[in-house]
Amino acid sequence: MADDEGIYFDRQINERCRGVSRMGRLDIVLERADRVYSEQKKKELADRKNRYCRDMLYTRLSPNDILPGALDFMNRLRERGIKMATGSSSRNGPAILELIGLAGCFDAMVDGNDITRSKPDPQVFLIAAERLGLLPEECLVVEDAEAGVTTALAAGMRVLAVGFASNDPRATRHAPDLAAVDHIDAVLRTGAGETVAGDWQGKPPCACRIGACVARVPRRYHGTCSDQVLRSDMSGCVASGGTIDAT
Repeated sequence: MADDEGIYFDRQINERCRGVSRMGRLDIVLERADRVYSEQKKKELADRKNRYCRDMLYTRLSPNDILPGALDFMNRLRERGIKMATGSSSRNGPAILELIGLAGCFDAMVDGNDITRSKPDPQVFLIAAERLGLLPEECLVVEDAEAGVTTALAAGMRVLAVGFASNDPRATRHAPDLAAVDHIDAVLRTGAGETVAGDWQGKPPCACRIGACVARVPRRYHGTCSDQVLRSDMSGCVASGGTIDAT
């Protein structure tokens, strides 16, 4: 869409769009525009961008979009009886999970169809906690977007910041990606501003809410969700919904 309009766009701008509402993402893209767009034209641009994103979602979603470590991370959470939910401001959350083979593998899911207020409003996170039957302070959010970190903190939850958000000083824990999380119990315990390596004292939360991230098994499995998550010996991945998010 930016190319169509002759607007400069790069990966850094794309990263800023992570975890942001549909119109919020458009506003970020239009910051480099050399003209002012009417509200009607902005709606047309947003609809066009959404069509492009959905086409990419169904034709290009692949292991190339995957970040390392997700399946192993999920395995270790399941082994400890930790509930998991996934949530996004995108209405495409269910389709993404279906395409990557993890539909039904979370204890709860929240997407753009369930909310009336997008990030940084904490509604999406608070609904996820409610569906898990937990208080916000019992949850840990895994986030790769700075907007998601802001949202998690607004919800009163702890945050493990990974990927693009890993250097965000506001997060409770930091790791370059989930593959680098070598001490899962450390992540699940209280503490602030720590890089995940080593062990700490404290009480683990009851749930892990995977923020703007979804986990993927590299190939289809038959059987139950627990079979896919617990019996697979393949390396796992996390794909950020933000890169192909469409609402």
